[in-house]
Amino acid sequence: MSSDSQMSIKQTALFFRNALETFSASQDAFRVLSRVPRTRPPLPSHATTHGAGKPSDQAVTKLIILDSSFNPPTKAHAQMASSALRDTGPGARLMLLLAVNNADKSVVPAPFDVRLGMMDGFARDLVRDHAQGQRGVPGPVELASEALEVDIAVTTLPYFHAKSAAIAALEPYGGAEQVFLCGFDTVVRILNPKYYGAGAMKQVLGPFFRRARIRVTMRDGDEWGSEEEQAAYGEGLERELASSGGDGHWARRIELVKGVQGAISSSMVRATVTRSGDEATGRLEGLVGGQVERWICEERLYRE
Repeated sequence: MSSDSQMSIKQTALFFRNALETFSASQDAFRVLSRVPRTRPPLPSHATTHGAGKPSDQAVTKLIILDSSFNPPTKAHAQMASSALRDTGPGARLMLLLAVNNADKSVVPAPFDVRLGMMDGFARDLVRDHAQGQRGVPGPVELASEALEVDIAVTTLPYFHAKSAAIAALEPYGGAEQVFLCGFDTVVRILNPKYYGAGAMKQVLGPFFRRARIRVTMRDGDEWGSEEEQAAYGEGLERELASSGGDGHWARRIELVKGVQGAISSSMVRATVTRSGDEATGRLEGLVGGQVERWICEERLYRE
């Protein structure tokens, strides 16, 4: 890799390190740090959920939110995002959201600033594939004809309903319909009444489902059973929610979709790199995109 590309990696990591320090020093619960591609002026560093210094932007009507640890971002993440964008239709914005509780502490196996750098590279791969699809060049993504923009954001909030409210409080997302992307295990936790206390489930999740939908990617053969068993859970959701303190109508805001065969996980990527060591270059094809692979190899991530 050339010194120019290495400098780009280092500069990007430094940018996100500084942005994280500023975020950690603030009282903000959510902040957009960057956008790919940067076709408009950068978002002001003080653009927060409190409303002061809101970024000037066109209103977003559909916001797809991929909330993950991105450790690292994988081709499975890309499939989740691209299929949601395709099915949602023109005009959707994608947000990559990283929870950074205790962002001032050392995080392993990849620190937050490096994860944000990988998210930036992941976003660039998505935007590139989107542009190839527009030109009719064969690629893994065929999206709508409008340009794809990807926002990279951080939050200190642990729960989907709180993240959703914080996002909705910041322009240009205020009037947007939100679509949260998640795996089957996550939606089971979201809808488990034990996390909300007696009688509080409707109060907590009601506002969330009025502004947001959940798109669940099923994965065959994981600890939650086969796709058929997961689909059966979805079919019984309306009845289950109505009997467990929720609202049966929420089931109409939850969509279960099939994942890709041979699903890829971040832990699989980390294990591959740990086994391969310095030979990891070239062994990650099909697991992560080119920009993410570059980060893994140049930063020597996941070697131990």
